[in-house]
Amino acid sequence: MSIKINYSKNTFKKPSSNLVLFCDDKFSINKLKKILSSSEYSYISDLLKNSDLKKNILVFELNSKKKIVLISIKNNFKTSEIEKLGGELYGRINQGKNSEYFIDADTAISKNENFISHFLHGLKLKSYEFNKYKSKKTTRLISIFVLGKKNKPTLQTQLKFKALEEGTFYARDLVSEPGNVLHPDEYAKRLNSLRKDGLKINVYDEKKLKKMGMHALLGVGQGSIRGSYLVTMEWNGAKNKSKPLAFVGKGVCFDTGGYSLKPARFMEDMTYDMAGSATVVGLMKNFALRKAKINAVGVVGLVENMVSGNAQRPGDIVKSYSGKTIEILNTDAEGRLVLADALTFTEKKFKPKFIVDLATLTGAIIVCLGSEYAGLFSNDDKLSEQIFNAGNEVEEKVWRMPLHKNYDKLMNSKNADVQNINYVGGAGSTTAAQFLQRFILNKTPWAHLDIAGMAFSKYGGALNSAGATGFGVRLLNQLVEENYE
Repeated sequence: MSIKINYSKNTFKKPSSNLVLFCDDKFSINKLKKILSSSEYSYISDLLKNSDLKKNILVFELNSKKKIVLISIKNNFKTSEIEKLGGELYGRINQGKNSEYFIDADTAISKNENFISHFLHGLKLKSYEFNKYKSKKTTRLISIFVLGKKNKPTLQTQLKFKALEEGTFYARDLVSEPGNVLHPDEYAKRLNSLRKDGLKINVYDEKKLKKMGMHALLGVGQGSIRGSYLVTMEWNGAKNKSKPLAFVGKGVCFDTGGYSLKPARFMEDMTYDMAGSATVVGLMKNFALRKAKINAVGVVGLVENMVSGNAQRPGDIVKSYSGKTIEILNTDAEGRLVLADALTFTEKKFKPKFIVDLATLTGAIIVCLGSEYAGLFSNDDKLSEQIFNAGNEVEEKVWRMPLHKNYDKLMNSKNADVQNINYVGGAGSTTAAQFLQRFILNKTPWAHLDIAGMAFSKYGGALNSAGATGFGVRLLNQLVEENYE
């Protein structure tokens, strides 16, 4: 199923058109008399007397070919609520055969000047489907015609939202791919193709990584027949040579747990253990498409954590890119090993203004926050507040969790500089973040987002169907727009 949106300044519509009209929070339709015929106005007025006016959307079927959709605009609607309204409309019109809907934008009286843009953005996000591998694909088309002169989005605004949607959908596509298709070799190849969008791409393969000393990352992938990679994506959109904003993602394309083998139940979900990297890729694509006026770099570590005669063992000790040694007590705590090398590399090479990393890092964060919030850990109060506020604005919420030097003793190793798990138990997400913080060497402002509970949804949400959510693309785009652009 696909959605096509067309914009027109006139108010022409077919007599049998499905109409989408906006009204106030009491569903008053007095101002719609010029749009509706007298019989339609009378009919709907009667039905409203017995309708549930607490709802946001009411649908009235005038006949087998025509519907009138009334959408209530509350005075205190936040941006995220407007987008949810668009997602709710999609749920109401996603039925039957090909269809056309005419949205009268001039009836959308709102304090938010980009009301229509946010409304359509929510509708588009909710419409995403991943049906690439289905033999029988749905070929339905919903055509939406946006009419009117007052609230029509500018071309620049349309392009901005389109870039954000394409970045989010690209992230969702990557997470949705099965592990036999999107292994590290294929992933690196796809990232190379993003050069066409204007990104500068560098791919570091195993030979280069060994020479660089990235043995923490390489250790995770050594049991796989596939290669291991570090890929950088650079966008230089600022006129000056300001320090870049850095985003780092965990890209474990499939995670068996290694010799610390995961239970068989739900292991099929481990194709989404690369969701942190997908967010970084989708975000960078979005920056390039909308020509963001910033300098930014995305860094992703791509590996496959498999079991073989060459796989990493519990008890192994590896030397990271930072020079610190790591004792591997559990091979299923692998994402932090990938990020350790990626974080130090990003800080040393790019000297960024800040670093934000994203990873489906711990099951403990799901126990703590469920699927409502991502865990936020940071060494910088200002950056934390900015991320928190951006998350609330776009409804990709985060909750700040503690970091403290007292947790460090739980990660100290008897045989190396640090061990990769806390064997005492408890504070699983915090000790993982505490581990990562050791690889930020120069006190660069840094935030870690544990998105294990947010990257994939079994049941779907207000702006996504069941499956990959693309969590973080819109959040970090909002962070940049609000504070750095």
